[in-house]
Amino acid sequence: MFAKDIGIDLGTANVLIYVKGQGIILNEPSVVAIDSETRRPLAVGTEAREMLGKTPGKVKAIRPLKDGVIADFEITEIMLDSFIKKINGKNLFTRPRILICCPSNITQVEKNAIKEAAERTGAKKVYLEEEPKVAAVGAGLDIAKPSGNMVIDIGGGTTDVAILSLGGIVTSASIKVAGNTFDSDIMKFIKDKYKLLIGDRTAEDIKLNIGTVYPDAKGEKMEVRGRDMVTGLPHTITISSKEIEEALRESAYTIVRTVKTVLEQTPPELSADIIDQGIVLTGGGALMEGIDKLLEKELKVPIYIAESPLTCVAEGTGIMLDNINLIDN
Repeated sequence: MFAKDIGIDLGTANVLIYVKGQGIILNEPSVVAIDSETRRPLAVGTEAREMLGKTPGKVKAIRPLKDGVIADFEITEIMLDSFIKKINGKNLFTRPRILICCPSNITQVEKNAIKEAAERTGAKKVYLEEEPKVAAVGAGLDIAKPSGNMVIDIGGGTTDVAILSLGGIVTSASIKVAGNTFDSDIMKFIKDKYKLLIGDRTAEDIKLNIGTVYPDAKGEKMEVRGRDMVTGLPHTITISSKEIEEALRESAYTIVRTVKTVLEQTPPELSADIIDQGIVLTGGGALMEGIDKLLEKELKVPIYIAESPLTCVAEGTGIMLDNINLIDN
């Protein structure tokens, strides 16, 4: 029985799978490479991500999840099925119970699509839970108490902001501005300023290496290669952290405004708790240089980055599977 529980953090950028008793045993990019003529999957996960932007004509590398929701139902099913088969090499679980995390404001239709995709992989029962709640549990917050806990989960496709008390979400917001938006901002900035075209992978490398959202947080430079829009030839430029801060400013402030809106809708008693306890940052976006300083400066509330922001949601599924009573449905 114990080997039959699986927690899935179905992210826009990565899929993490937690197996009860074993911990996180899979962490791979949410990418599937298919043959565009036959729709046959050729590679899934890390192998497919290597193909992004580099595939020949009939091979397409697809991200089936966009902004936290399923954009391609058939490909999502192929991906989930492949990952579950990968971890099920020894037939540990024939009909697992699966807990899947989804953004806080997706529609019932989108929830049903996620549920259906998981059921088709052979699950006995599928539970759905809201990402910020699971992230808060994974970050070590005790959400069952009658006091306010606030979490900001900045993922690949969405940023979820939630205030939790007594095991549930009191107020929340979800916006489609997150890690992937930062990548797009960098690509657009370099295209507009330097007339240089770069791909998603290069933009992500820039973000990870010299990206910052806080002025003067970093003073680093990086060489960037791409295709010159004027000559059509390969070209190299040098870009600085200061420029990247400028490129990301608008999106960073969109996140700040969303957090302010959620705080404004919070009952005063819970607001007092949040001032005392601070706000916890989770998700890959929590690792963005300067995001904690920016939020602290704008909100005047202490900001803490979770111990392992990238795996918070997956670890939270593990805790919730041990306490099925915490799950809503």
